[in-house]
Amino acid sequence: MLIERGLQAMNVEIVSEAYAIAANSLRRSGAIPDTLVTNERLLGIIVKLLHGGEINKIRLANKAIARFQAQGEARAVA
Repeated sequence: MLIERGLQAMNVEIVSEAYAIAANSLRRSGAIPDTLVTNERLLGIIVKLLHGGEINKIRLANKAIARFQAQGEARAVA
């Protein structure tokens, strides 16, 4: 799935680990459902951050969580 998105092989592991960290946190908080289905919005945020130059998986996860929550709040207001 990630390779189909045009990511380099070395980045797949970073994205995968950052996604796992972020998704686990968001599931525990109830922000996303506890399913095995990939949350495309969260994955897109992580990929965008990676393309922006962030390569640390912990920082990627933390920034993705913050953006995901901020976008969710913005959608709730609209």
